[in-house]
Amino acid sequence: MKKAVVLLSGGIDSVTTLAIARSMGFSIYALSFRYGQRHMIELEAAKRIAQSNAVQQHLIVDIDLRQIGGSALTGDLPVPKSRNVNDMRRDVPITYVPARNTIFLSYALAWAEVIGSCDIFIGVNALDYSGYPDCRPEFIESYERMANLATRAGVEGKQKLTIHAPLLHLSKAQIIRKGVELGVDYSLTHSCYDPDGEGAACGQCDSCLLRLKGFHDAGLSDPVRYKEQG
Repeated sequence: MKKAVVLLSGGIDSVTTLAIARSMGFSIYALSFRYGQRHMIELEAAKRIAQSNAVQQHLIVDIDLRQIGGSALTGDLPVPKSRNVNDMRRDVPITYVPARNTIFLSYALAWAEVIGSCDIFIGVNALDYSGYPDCRPEFIESYERMANLATRAGVEGKQKLTIHAPLLHLSKAQIIRKGVELGVDYSLTHSCYDPDGEGAACGQCDSCLLRLKGFHDAGLSDPVRYKEQG
């Protein structure tokens, strides 16, 4: 089987992307990051997903992006709550982590070269997202061009890397329906940026609101646990 490196955060988009890669016949090498995120609980979800999908290998890499800062996810800045979903793409929110996808893809590129893979999967989405610049198709296309100039395997003609972003032009509801079609268990996932000490989702951050809207639009109930509101 062909090998694929799949970036796995533990959320809806990454688990659906993993399921798509598996449905395409790839042997899955899942890659997650402990980067100083306040919602570290997402890594527990990533572990559950990797175990339930019998991936070939699940690698968790440590990077401390708290030293760089600039994001509510890696610092003490408050996570925005109760924003209008339609307003989320008007500006880049404080939950944006500077260069995060660039950094993650660079690690994926290195691992792909080592294991002899020509395929990297990332669950970025340009429709239902929070305005992050590194979730746009222009970014993925540019990174793929750069990646094919950046490795020894590429220079020697042993590797022609493809970065797959199968969710790029899907709504959150379409992503969820696709995952259900592929047998994804969304109860294993975690999306919240600001969970409580027991792991319950806040239900008010951008990620929760987009997730809840996606399930609503798909005509389904979200199986994860939320804090009781008011």
